[in-house]
Amino acid sequence: MKFTMATYQAKHRFVQMSARKIRPFADLVRGKFADEALELLACYPNRGARFIEKVIHSAVKNAEDQRAPHLDELEIVEIRIDSGPVAKRFRPKSRGSSSIYLKRMSHITVVVG
Repeated sequence: MKFTMATYQAKHRFVQMSARKIRPFADLVRGKFADEALELLACYPNRGARFIEKVIHSAVKNAEDQRAPHLDELEIVEIRIDSGPVAKRFRPKSRGSSSIYLKRMSHITVVVG
């Protein structure tokens, strides 16, 4: 019989930031304990670090709400940054032309256990 531990997750969908700007911070905290990851992310001034920090904090609070044992030993089991929808916008250019630019979004999923 395989032992399965309880996992608790939190998601932040439609983050107004490109996934490739957030992924380096996800790689930084993947596999670490939740409290250690929160301390590590607090040292970075980037918006991507703030987003991941909030989602990890939310996952820990979800575990606390569901009365998880050993809250101090919660580990980040999975952290995933997926690309979301892309909003296309136009910007005027010279001689009456225009260029398109993309406002990319992301979905952040954190699983602790």
